[in-house]
Amino acid sequence: MVDDEIEFGPFRLSFGRRELLKNGVGVSLGSRAFDLLAVLVRRSGNVVSKEDLLAEVWPGTIVEENNLQVQISALRKALGDGPEGSRYLLTVPGRGYRFVGRVEGAVVQASSSALPQEAAPSGALLPLPDKPSIAVLPFVNMSGDPEQEYFAMGMAEEIITALSRCTSLFVIARNSSFTYMGRAVDVREVGQELGVRYVLEGSVRRGGNRLRITGQLIDASTGAHIWADRFDGDFSDVFELQDRITEKVVAAIQPKLQFAEIERLKYKRVADLNAYDHLLRAQQLEHEFTEESLDKALDHLRLALAIEPAYAPAMALAAYCYGEKRFQGWTKDFEAETAQGLLLMSRALELAHFDPNVLWMSALASWQLGFDTKRAKDLAYRSLESNPSSATALTIAGWIEAYSGNYGSGRELLVRSQRLTPLDPRAWFTASGLAIVCLGEKRFEEGGDWARKALAQNPRYTVAMRLLAANLAHLGETDVAAGAVADMLRVEPDLTIRKLRARLMFMHDSLWQTLSRGLTRAGLPD
Repeated sequence: MVDDEIEFGPFRLSFGRRELLKNGVGVSLGSRAFDLLAVLVRRSGNVVSKEDLLAEVWPGTIVEENNLQVQISALRKALGDGPEGSRYLLTVPGRGYRFVGRVEGAVVQASSSALPQEAAPSGALLPLPDKPSIAVLPFVNMSGDPEQEYFAMGMAEEIITALSRCTSLFVIARNSSFTYMGRAVDVREVGQELGVRYVLEGSVRRGGNRLRITGQLIDASTGAHIWADRFDGDFSDVFELQDRITEKVVAAIQPKLQFAEIERLKYKRVADLNAYDHLLRAQQLEHEFTEESLDKALDHLRLALAIEPAYAPAMALAAYCYGEKRFQGWTKDFEAETAQGLLLMSRALELAHFDPNVLWMSALASWQLGFDTKRAKDLAYRSLESNPSSATALTIAGWIEAYSGNYGSGRELLVRSQRLTPLDPRAWFTASGLAIVCLGEKRFEEGGDWARKALAQNPRYTVAMRLLAANLAHLGETDVAAGAVADMLRVEPDLTIRKLRARLMFMHDSLWQTLSRGLTRAGLPD
């Protein structure tokens, strides 16, 4: 057994409170660096291989070694730059790292782990990770046919694998969650035993050649249901059905978890926020999509990076916000904001070029700030390779294809995004993309309908305003088109055709010609 607190030199480390003090004063330490320190301290004097550290601190996730090096550097800095930091944490060339401080107040075990994934002392409550944490229980076979057990097991395994690609989630490995197979369980107890906030459970029922799969997502801390749905299909192509259901479940769970986390954060004082909390606040403000909310989002991201300077998701979201401001016409200092956004994007990609969320956020930043369509497209598709169920990555890829003149590819990606998230609160983003596709295909009536749908959900979106104006002007509905231009000019009074062209340098020439002619007919000044 390991005591809750240990001391070494001037430091006191509390596992329960996840806190490091130096001479009684709190030391700023990111969550990953804390987990590294906890593992190394509990194996004090022993060499811990890089492979073991990656497996324990990033369980169930594919992480490159440079991420470990970044966190080791942050940990050494927290323990003291130069000789002082090296006094506690040594690199053993070719083998790993060793903690060499004199530890007091703990019985250290070479095989124990500080992380929720590992076995805990009997009766101990595992601390929740600093991001949404989920366990997928084995699906229940309701068919009365033992031969269907393999499908129920495979369904849960596929979902675990797909969720594990989402680096913004902490996913319990199959070995742990499948220990509940065949048992009647209370999800609150499961949450406590596995150290997760959310539990996904489901069932499989077969009738003839038809299958019905149900799933429900539960907040294990309260027992509240967050999401539930059912999926029907033909058993004739069982693997295609399994893939389709997995895609839909993952696409539904990601935004639900994010909104649940944001809702939970509303009851936390600003003074108590850590880097992850600031990131959540920034995500909420970005969703509000006003000029003021984007500026406030950037403020929270600066605070997150002040706490954890190597926090790649915060860097990528900041770059994304700068890109949105540019697209919307809210940029105040184009050169400064562009330089800052591209710098943050590059740094985020250096630290987390494997993270699908970092990739799609960087895709938009590269596109809007750097006008680099080729790189933006590459980043968007790399994001989709890592997480094919990301509706946002699909939408961004669809936008880039449409603006490049590839209307068929753009439509296909955008429609797939809609199919994955039919109730998406950011459906205005996808609808605007389809309005672009329709403009390029000269399907102006349909384009006007999509632009109206986008504005019904987000009346501040100037992109949808100009698409409505252009599509309707080509139909001869000049009065309504002129009204859309007037709305645009209220947001950005000095906007002209020439200024818009400078902003849309990445737009395919034929699409620009169609857009600019429509906006000119609608009354936008040259």
